[in-house]
Amino acid sequence: MVVSKYRWKYHVLLGVLIIIMDMYGDYIYKQKNSWADYFEYPLFLYTLAMYTTFFCIYILNYKILCPFILSRKRILQYISGVILLVFLYAGIRYLLEEVLLYSITGLHNYGDNYRHFRYYVFDNSYYASKSLLFSTAIYLFFRFVDHQDAIHRLKIENKKAELNLLKSQLDPHFLFNTLNSFYSDLIQSEPKIATDIHRLSGLLRFVTYETQQETISLQKDLKFISDYIFFYKKRYEDNLAVDYQVHGTVANQKIPAMLLIHFIENVFKHGIVNDSSAPATITITIHSKNLEIHTKNKKALSEKYLEEGIGYMSIHQRLSILFKNDFTLYQSEQKSYFEAYLKIPI
Repeated sequence: MVVSKYRWKYHVLLGVLIIIMDMYGDYIYKQKNSWADYFEYPLFLYTLAMYTTFFCIYILNYKILCPFILSRKRILQYISGVILLVFLYAGIRYLLEEVLLYSITGLHNYGDNYRHFRYYVFDNSYYASKSLLFSTAIYLFFRFVDHQDAIHRLKIENKKAELNLLKSQLDPHFLFNTLNSFYSDLIQSEPKIATDIHRLSGLLRFVTYETQQETISLQKDLKFISDYIFFYKKRYEDNLAVDYQVHGTVANQKIPAMLLIHFIENVFKHGIVNDSSAPATITITIHSKNLEIHTKNKKALSEKYLEEGIGYMSIHQRLSILFKNDFTLYQSEQKSYFEAYLKIPI
């Protein structure tokens, strides 16, 4: 996107406008004789020091305070950070003007009666507030732009997924009706097989219908994973060596559709899951504000995990769109084992 690609230009433009408006205001109210007065020695050095301080605080707020605290709605922590930056503004400016420039020019920017701590911090809080307001405003503007861009990309991806699903699937109604017919024929004579068919029908119905939404119920997703593992267990005739555990309370949480299954598929499609001496592990932990999934399995010798694995780049891109930086994702390959971990807010 053009706004994202050339974002630095907006900061430069805003900086130039701030300086021009400040100079224009000073020119009007202080009745300067000429614009050249701003470039006289030593006034120019003190002006440069003030704007150096201004943009240092601007960058700190934009790069650190806003993305790591404000974006996560930690309001009290953000207010504390703002207060700290106000004091830092006063400290940097004092160091530049009253120490460094004083050693060069022999002149103080503030008179003796105004160079005490309380007044100096109070006076500079005005200039610091301008820096904080401008940097916060442009951060929120870019955050809004990113949010709209993310929604647009998600809609495109959903449309692509829907189209691929339509191209690759049989008529689902025909398939479900056929499975239901098998279930009805076998429920009396072969109840165990009939129950498995009913379970398979539910699994396919979930993939066909439930995953069309952007988010799904965690409870339904865990049931889908349980059914998925169940049919692999049938395939391996009870020789499946997978330790699957879920910890925490399952309530009404919502998670992105078809996210966890990528990690489960990675274990079964690319790992060794029938070695009882080295069982694969799948652990899902549900906390009050986040969810974790951790998998570890012995890898097939022919597989290149870090290239094929769980589609790391595509998952990372999707998570970035959904959660910005508020997630943790990593994978590692050590000797004969592959490990993957994800933590997301819920």
